[in-house]
Amino acid sequence: MKNLSRRNFLGNIGTIGAAAVIAPTLMASTPTLSQSDGVFKPLGRKIKVGIIGCGSVMNGNYAPHLGKCPFAEIVSVCDIKPDRAEKAAKKFNVPNWYPHIDKMLAGAEFDLLVNCTDMQEHGRLNKIAILAGKYVWSEKPMATTYKEGRELFDLAIKMGNHIWGAPAMVNSPQFAFMARQLNAGKLGRVAAAHAHYGHQGPGWSAFFYEEDGGSMPDLGVYNMVSLTGLLGPAKSVVAMLNVITPTRNVEDKGFIQVKAEDNAHILLEHQNGVLSHVQCGFNYFNPAGHSGLGENRPTISIIGSDGCLNLIGYDWHPLGVEVATTEHEELETFITDSGTFVWQEGASVICEHLSTGKELLITSEHALHVLEIMEGARKSQATGQRISLQSAFKWPVVV
Repeated sequence: MKNLSRRNFLGNIGTIGAAAVIAPTLMASTPTLSQSDGVFKPLGRKIKVGIIGCGSVMNGNYAPHLGKCPFAEIVSVCDIKPDRAEKAAKKFNVPNWYPHIDKMLAGAEFDLLVNCTDMQEHGRLNKIAILAGKYVWSEKPMATTYKEGRELFDLAIKMGNHIWGAPAMVNSPQFAFMARQLNAGKLGRVAAAHAHYGHQGPGWSAFFYEEDGGSMPDLGVYNMVSLTGLLGPAKSVVAMLNVITPTRNVEDKGFIQVKAEDNAHILLEHQNGVLSHVQCGFNYFNPAGHSGLGENRPTISIIGSDGCLNLIGYDWHPLGVEVATTEHEELETFITDSGTFVWQEGASVICEHLSTGKELLITSEHALHVLEIMEGARKSQATGQRISLQSAFKWPVVV
């Protein structure tokens, strides 16, 4: 990969690069624990973890992964359905289980709360944990509004702790490869990008379809993290959102009216004229099924004046990156091995950070920016207007 001067780097990527490097006041100014500013001292031991929400995400993903993490020790699990908490504790050999967050916080000591509850509960529960002096890793989104999320972030800093939010797409080797291709100017002047993620909709819980649920915070959020991570923060959003299937039959509540969008198209304006598009929904047939693990087609494409990049597979389960340029016009595939990356690794990465001080690619500001995008998309649908965005994050994520 060729070396670039600072001027060429900013010219290839666009003026947002200048904003990130030249005008730090545009970035969130509150220090984060991942910065070497003396605020955070690594704990130098295994991080004690309490997990709240013992459903499928915890049982099938977080607990098994954290159980293998050398920097983590799961000491407690909690669920408002006590039988689920008890079963999870037995299944994963966790010594303590609780039926309520208050009992969990009053029980065995722990450092990091991992929040795997319904998304509508994230903000409330995260605040309770922060006020109790805990670090927080929250499944997406960390709150239902940008204002609430920012207040949580500021509160955590004030308390001497921190909150981070899923997803962890920036950790994959495919993301890093794409970012470095872009940073090196391999595509020339970047113009546009497209990303999509959808399936036929979850059938196990109503919260996906209730107010503050929807396909954006469940599915589109992955693509939004990836595209903003690759192209830089968005400065405005235009969206069309609607409901294709007005009623659903779900396991926990039977037939329900769908309130949150199950069909979404989101257009983002980045700096220097770069436009990106995300489509997501709960009405998408895919031969790969709900898991998407068999998806071997591109789900993210980025195009510029001199080349294109295609991410094969979903960004949470990437299978490779296709590259074609004016210098080599036939598509070549790179980075077919994802190494140790898995989508649920966010909490374990945070545990490593808290234990050793290892720098993070994941930042709270990035998660908050994506939360503002989703809120802006809903405002755009409601008003028919383009919505300006105010938040940003440290970028480029990978250099």
